[in-house]
Amino acid sequence: MNGANNNNIEKKIWVVLYGIGQRNSECDGVESETVKPSQASHSLFFPHYILTEKLEPYYSQTRSGPTLQSDPPIMAFTHLLRRLHRRATTARPFSTVPSVSTPSSHPSPPPPNVMIYDRLAEAVNARLRQHENPDPRFLKYGSPVPTLADHTRVLGAPETRVTTLPNGLRVATESSLASKTATVGVWIDAGSRFETEETNGTAHFLEHMIFKGTSRRSVRELEEEIENMGGHLNAYTSREQTTYYAKVTDKDVPKALDILADILQNSKFDENRISRERDVILREMEEVEGQTEEVIFDHLHATAFQYTPLGRTILGPAQNIKTITKDHLQNYIQAHYTAPRMVIAASGAVKHEDIVEQVKTLFTKFSTDPTTASQLVAKEPAIFTGSEVRMLDDDIPLAQFAVAFEGAAWTDPDSVALMVIQAMLGSWNKSTGGGKHMGSELAQRVGINEVAESMMAFNTNYKDTGLFGVYAVAKKDCLDDLCYAIMYETTKLAYRVSEDDVTRARNQLKSSLLLHIDGTSPVAEDIGRQLLTYGRRIPFAELFARIDAVNASTIKRVANRFIYDKDIAIAAMGPIQRLPDYNWFRRRTYWNRY
Repeated sequence: MNGANNNNIEKKIWVVLYGIGQRNSECDGVESETVKPSQASHSLFFPHYILTEKLEPYYSQTRSGPTLQSDPPIMAFTHLLRRLHRRATTARPFSTVPSVSTPSSHPSPPPPNVMIYDRLAEAVNARLRQHENPDPRFLKYGSPVPTLADHTRVLGAPETRVTTLPNGLRVATESSLASKTATVGVWIDAGSRFETEETNGTAHFLEHMIFKGTSRRSVRELEEEIENMGGHLNAYTSREQTTYYAKVTDKDVPKALDILADILQNSKFDENRISRERDVILREMEEVEGQTEEVIFDHLHATAFQYTPLGRTILGPAQNIKTITKDHLQNYIQAHYTAPRMVIAASGAVKHEDIVEQVKTLFTKFSTDPTTASQLVAKEPAIFTGSEVRMLDDDIPLAQFAVAFEGAAWTDPDSVALMVIQAMLGSWNKSTGGGKHMGSELAQRVGINEVAESMMAFNTNYKDTGLFGVYAVAKKDCLDDLCYAIMYETTKLAYRVSEDDVTRARNQLKSSLLLHIDGTSPVAEDIGRQLLTYGRRIPFAELFARIDAVNASTIKRVANRFIYDKDIAIAAMGPIQRLPDYNWFRRRTYWNRY
């Protein structure tokens, strides 16, 4: 009898689970009923109380068997039905009344058994639709990722205040009144790119001559004033920007601004000083020739952007250095040191209102020519040319080379993704150790197989283009294996990328950005550079949100744009007889697989 009853219970359970079939009329104390398909369509399962109501009398009559409250399997099964019923009724209300075919104003819900592949395909298509029409301006590029759940840290960050004077000069400050030092400087949207073939080297020459005396201060007085303050006065020139800055204590900020205004507006450019400075610059050029990394990147620019201003060196050729005159320097200042192309940036122990008032009084002699650097760049744009330059020199113990693709401009929406790719490729140096435990797969290959002395990925941005690639130093016997590892790991980004690698690279990039602005001088440099390139300073919360928006699919899309089957530029120096030829590198920018 117990065996027959257990069989009947089993049948009732299956009837309840599937909602179809007939009840067995042979059960003691339980009447038979038929479940109609129309009723079963309301839910995958019957309510738990039907099972309880129908089975409880049966358990009550069979005292020798288990009860609904005492048997754990029965209780577990009851709870299972209760949970399943709640899920079903949440999606669609349950009704015990036989259904009637009536038209409904609400569309029927999708079938519950949607394939997981359909959901994945919809998610992929949704992300692809986000990139069909990317915003051409980096400033307006909206990240789909929320910035922060907690905005306390954002609200606690120092504010970057910007004031534009009537002559077009911009004043930007970030105050940190707890600091005892400050950095003030002038960032100018002018560099070697804005020179001609005949005047190449003028911007760098001007950087040297700017400290050689003014109508108010002699060279000695200028040096003594800086030293008596305990300050630091310096300058540097790049292909697109020139910077003059001073780092002083909080009480000496007005003096530093006065010195910067004086040297930029009242320099004398004495002919004797110019002749003396020529020898200094020529010696500097000889020193640079011994720095092979600098030479490699100069030649890389020369071959990648050949016959364009961006391909010229910053120092200029020796022939030009010997012929630059006072007129060249004054003409360059008049043409490019204009107020709309300049930013006065300050950080540390400064007050924005005080800096603005001092700048209004001191910086009054600059031209107000509205011509921007971008307009000058548009007249002579940079054109990337796939090419190579090789300098065979067996006297150099190690071979050095750089392989580069055309990169993104400062305002390109994909410039952030290229920064993440640079972090994914990483860097490695034999003297610092590391290898199989490093995050970069390229660094792992290089470290484990010991095919290089050092390597690093680089990403250089300009107003209308960029350079992205890998620089490496190796013994001449290891060039084949090293080149294969570089091209394999770089091209693989267009085919296979893991989310773990992207997450690791994002975190490394954010950490390096934060560490880079530790101090008043890096903060002032960041303010000046961003105002010249973006027109504003991007908050770190916004920048980090854009970095977090980069995922594996973004990396593959950007790699297909900049790496897959694209021309490359190569610059090599040293014992490079075994360095593969250009066609070997070009062939490995794509894989013949799908």
